[in-house]
Amino acid sequence: MKLRNTILSIPAASAWLDARLSHAPDLAGLIVILKPGAVLDSEAREAYIAGAVQRVGYATLLVDLLTHHEEARDPDARYNVPQLANRVLAVAAWIAHQAPLQGLPIGLIALDTACGAAVRAAWKAPDVFSALVCRGGRPDLAGATPLSALSVPLCMIIGGQDPGRAIVTRAYELITARKAWHEVPDASDLFIEPGTLDSFCQLASAWFKAELPPPVLPVAQAADPGPATADPDGSGRD
Repeated sequence: MKLRNTILSIPAASAWLDARLSHAPDLAGLIVILKPGAVLDSEAREAYIAGAVQRVGYATLLVDLLTHHEEARDPDARYNVPQLANRVLAVAAWIAHQAPLQGLPIGLIALDTACGAAVRAAWKAPDVFSALVCRGGRPDLAGATPLSALSVPLCMIIGGQDPGRAIVTRAYELITARKAWHEVPDASDLFIEPGTLDSFCQLASAWFKAELPPPVLPVAQAADPGPATADPDGSGRD
């Protein structure tokens, strides 16, 4: 299926967030891929992930949670997790007003400090998001309460060579929601080793297939009985 790709600017309070939407009719859900800033080689890797989940039937929305100006002005802006979480919620509010996307269940993929933002946003709006995948990163920055009170199913996929593994493990242990832990043995925190990103994509896609509910048809479409059928004998009986 050929998807339509659209470059967007999504409003979030006083900021405009760069985003790329890939969408077509009759897809199974929308996967929002979140990154906090210009991580090394991140743009190519996130585009690769987007392509992988598109091939199994999902629309994707790649979003940078920081503007270029913010990142240049303050290298630590990516650690302002409450602000990043509010921007995830702003993205969700924007999605809710897009007619082609209405009714699609929303999954989140996050990396780096965006993992903390995704957990915090899902904790605040559990009815908005249906499933969450963190690629290592810093889920701990969400805070103990959001982690322990999270109700959205979470899949943690971490590289076996990730130097932050201990931090991620402690955050994962606080989560009481439905969850899964997967390690990709040869992967570092950036998943740049040959084949490791493919493993991540397979695990993430499987999680969304298991956890995302079916799309909800718009009311008008759901109520449409379809074309009338002929009544051969004119009796009106079935």
